[in-house]
Amino acid sequence: MLPPFANEPFTDFTRDENRRAMEQGLARARSRFGEHGRLLLDGKWVARDDAFVSLDPSTKDRALGRYSKATPEDVERAFAAATRAFETWRHVPAAERAGYLLKAAAVMRRRKFELAATMVHEVGKNWAEADGDVAEAIDFCEFYAREALRWAEPQPLVHLPGEENGLSYIPLGVGAVIPPWNFPLAILVGMTTAALATGNCVLLKPASDSPAIGLRFAEILQEECRIPPGVFQFLSGSGSVVGERIVCDPRTRFIAFTGSMDVGLGIQEKAARTPKGQIWIKRTIMEMGGKDPIVVDSDADLDAAAAGAVAAAFGFQGQKCSACSRLVVVKDVHDELLSRVVERTKALRTGDPWDPATDVGPVINRAAFDTIHEYMKVGAKEGRVAAGGGPLDREGNFLLPTVVDGVAPRARLAQEEIFGPVLAVIAARDFEDALAIANDSIYGLTGAVYTRRRDRIEEAKRRFHVGNLYVNRKCTGALVGVHPFGGFNMSGTDSKAGGRDYLGLFLQAKVVSERF
Repeated sequence: MLPPFANEPFTDFTRDENRRAMEQGLARARSRFGEHGRLLLDGKWVARDDAFVSLDPSTKDRALGRYSKATPEDVERAFAAATRAFETWRHVPAAERAGYLLKAAAVMRRRKFELAATMVHEVGKNWAEADGDVAEAIDFCEFYAREALRWAEPQPLVHLPGEENGLSYIPLGVGAVIPPWNFPLAILVGMTTAALATGNCVLLKPASDSPAIGLRFAEILQEECRIPPGVFQFLSGSGSVVGERIVCDPRTRFIAFTGSMDVGLGIQEKAARTPKGQIWIKRTIMEMGGKDPIVVDSDADLDAAAAGAVAAAFGFQGQKCSACSRLVVVKDVHDELLSRVVERTKALRTGDPWDPATDVGPVINRAAFDTIHEYMKVGAKEGRVAAGGGPLDREGNFLLPTVVDGVAPRARLAQEEIFGPVLAVIAARDFEDALAIANDSIYGLTGAVYTRRRDRIEEAKRRFHVGNLYVNRKCTGALVGVHPFGGFNMSGTDSKAGGRDYLGLFLQAKVVSERF
């Protein structure tokens, strides 16, 4: 019997021993700079001369390493191995499969600082954000291990005299896991372990901006957990070679994807086609981003609202699908709230993520830097820049956290996902108008409302059309098991990662009826 699930605690970096441990983790991460990352195919490590580089976004040209590009032949080999392995893995008892997840959680807990440090360098997370990413990855392993046991239990059915009836859940087959770079361990681990725990085999294609941390998890499964050959394959490389082939292959039974709307819709379209030899409808599990609003009512606690908005807008440089990118404020308190938001924003420290004092690090790459900078220029035309507005004058992909006031509800800054440290402030006539503005989006992932009035809280609960609504708190920071996560409309399929329904997306129900 496993003890009840409990979320992994976050690290208190005000304690000297934890600061020293993180500094040692940074040293261990740096000791692997220059590595040649390999593929994992049928339980064997394979290196390819054709490789791509993963760059530290804080610097001009420092590389974590070179990572092998999988070839079409590698993808074929992975499919063949996974198809063979599935015939055995599907029948492994749920408790045994859960054991691999619990082992992975224990290893990640032991190596927490090294894993966090890898993300500090590879994607520019500060200490707290990186630590939270590892904690969430551990939570996914622990929670899904327990959930796998629950889904494997006998399911209740209505009794019919003269028959013995049973319903059980069985795995789907071989599937693709395509995670994003912004939560390069947590989301990668969550989608992968959900599939493995339910008896499926996985072809994992990590994001090209974060292959190193993906490789660390592959090493944990292969070297420390000893997962059977073929059950899990690690295929780094280009989306056009690896991702496209996996998505379109008739042997793919499901696709778990987290990323941009444009890429996600392309995957959905390809998955809907039925190539020759395919005998099923591919299942897609999609999370595709947001344009997340925080609504502030006239009677709200403005200090709490300002703190929540700034944390949600600029945590990890706004590079979260749940990040607050629209602050919708009832006009009666607009000026006072804006003043507090600007003050808090200007107090944020932008700089090297390996410095524990840093609040805001670099954006992921130069293409993102250029795109976000262009949106800042758009903001200067669509509204008034109240804080930030451009790059930090230093090497690396650094942009100042930016607040743009006076944005119209239908302006580009209010409608388009920027995925960077840009907050659009929108004035509303009243609470009704604020809710209408909040819902005026093609997305529907997260949102928050700050108000002291119970009737308006209830109204927001009825009308605020998002998958995750938070009341009097920020709209980021979902915890596994506590805040099952997923959204509506173009935010995806509302898959509710970290919830009790999630493993069912990787299973299918089979009923057996026996008359006696």
